[in-house]
Amino acid sequence: MTAHTVAAADTSETRKFLVLLLGSIGVVYGDIGTSPLYAFREALRPFSADGIHHTEVVGLISLMVWTLTIIVTFKYVLFLLRADNDGEGGTLSLLALLMKKTGSYMPVLFFAGLIGSALFIGDAMITPALSVMSALEGMKLVTPAFSDYVLPLSAVIMVGLFAVQSKGTGAVAKFFGPITVVWFLAMAWGGLIHIGDDWTILDALNPLNAFWFITHAGWAGLIVLGAVFLTVTGAEALYADLGHFGRKPINVAWFILVFPALVLNYLGQGALVLSHPEAIHNPFYLLYPEWALLPMVILATMATIIASQAVITGAFSLARQAVHLGFLPRLLIRFTSETNTGQIYVPAVNVLLFVGVLVLVFSFGDSESLATAYGISVTGAMVVTTLMSFQFLRAVWGWSAFAAGAVILPLLLLEAVFLAANLLKIHDGGWVPVVLALAIMVIMWTWTSGSRLLREKTAHNDIPLEKFIHSIEKSSHAPVTVPGTAVFLTSVGDKTPAVLLHNIKHNHVLHEKNVILTVRTSEKPYVSNDDRSTLTPISDRFARLELCFGFMDEPNVSKALAVCKKNAGFKFEIMQTSFYLGRRTLIGNPTYGLPQWQDNLYIALSGLGIDPSAYFKLPANRVVEIGEQVSI
Repeated sequence: MTAHTVAAADTSETRKFLVLLLGSIGVVYGDIGTSPLYAFREALRPFSADGIHHTEVVGLISLMVWTLTIIVTFKYVLFLLRADNDGEGGTLSLLALLMKKTGSYMPVLFFAGLIGSALFIGDAMITPALSVMSALEGMKLVTPAFSDYVLPLSAVIMVGLFAVQSKGTGAVAKFFGPITVVWFLAMAWGGLIHIGDDWTILDALNPLNAFWFITHAGWAGLIVLGAVFLTVTGAEALYADLGHFGRKPINVAWFILVFPALVLNYLGQGALVLSHPEAIHNPFYLLYPEWALLPMVILATMATIIASQAVITGAFSLARQAVHLGFLPRLLIRFTSETNTGQIYVPAVNVLLFVGVLVLVFSFGDSESLATAYGISVTGAMVVTTLMSFQFLRAVWGWSAFAAGAVILPLLLLEAVFLAANLLKIHDGGWVPVVLALAIMVIMWTWTSGSRLLREKTAHNDIPLEKFIHSIEKSSHAPVTVPGTAVFLTSVGDKTPAVLLHNIKHNHVLHEKNVILTVRTSEKPYVSNDDRSTLTPISDRFARLELCFGFMDEPNVSKALAVCKKNAGFKFEIMQTSFYLGRRTLIGNPTYGLPQWQDNLYIALSGLGIDPSAYFKLPANRVVEIGEQVSI
């Protein structure tokens, strides 16, 4: 290899890394980058009536800076980004990784995955509403007449944001990345020009001041902790979006731009309030000179739209993982990039989030009211991830229980305190994320339980495949043989598919070649083509084929069969192959299995699932469906 070729390759890798770095700033850090708009303002609110004291401001800023340092830097950037499942992150990805390593703790891990997923989706609804309204409310400082337009403009922005999701993460990141870089630089500038207002604010870098605040602020301090946690909103999205950009770009972006900009801005807000206590009502926007106020409001609005993108993208990734792990019905998933399979669009989730966000915007009316509802979903999801991290250290990295506990317990205690502080807001809007999470948990639990009961019930009628083949080939009343290949899809490869039995019963025919196809989802994110298919001949006319897809793969059966034809030598001539699918009509049975209301919910959820022929990318003109009624 010549020096010129090496240099060209290095240049290409550098360019690719810079693109991912810029994209990660735009998508991954969009959410956490808008926290300065409201976090310090909300944390100061309980002290505003009695006046702000110097030690309270320094202690509060110290607590915010060290919360960022401990939870985001140490837990997520330095630790959890390494707890990846073949490059993928997020609660369900971590659950899938632990499922491969753990057996005895499966029920606990299963429910932890449900809870963490539900809380994250609740967070994905609240974040866009809170962020966008916080930004637009800055226009009140430009002209009070703008107050009446905050809600309708927020709604318009939401319509536009969710409408462009189908364009894909890559297209969004290219547009959002440069804007977010400008946003972080503007935040750093705003903080820098005010730190000199009161240099004692630099005492906040001493963690002892954060400890003093926690121990001396009393009951009000516990309430304030709920607002302090707003500084780390978006950390779970950071982990969930790992597969979109990779660990290195996310790490580098945090240390060279995001973390310094956030710290400088919070220090600047603290110094401003110390020198001008009247700035307490909106310390972020008052950092900037009057001529920069309108540009900052516009930039903040764009930044909050980007912040919403981070959790929306994470919700899409989580939904796909939930589908593959059996927590949700098979939803329509559209891939928006030919080169990056992590860039997806899930229409059903997009509609769900859009409706939820609009309801929150018009129900709460302003960011101050919505901020009280925020935090429970974020802290709850973080506590779940921390608990799962304990098992990760033991099962995957091989740490002892003592060593894992020594690392995880302090972090868990800190997050538990923040969770308790946020739970105090249950009566003041905090019930919203709890209700959202519970509703999503009920949906996931119902689908998982219903699917398990359905499998158990249909298993009673199953006939061992080899026994059936032996009987049909030895029978004196064998069905008529027709040319071509028939592929029968089933979830249990060693049992005779019901659709095969129905085909013989009603049509009295059997093809020359018959393939019993099962599609399995691996606990790995991706499976190579070489490991995709396993073909097992059973007789001259029958073969069993298993296709394996990673939970982040697109389950394209047509392409997989082409690879199987090439690798295994089995002839799949698409125009001479028919795909047989069984279609079940579910009927609720109150005397069996789930309660009636869950039966109805399960039946409704099954109607949301994408048609199997579309989900598995089967050729539309080669599919035959045979239906049956099943009571659950």
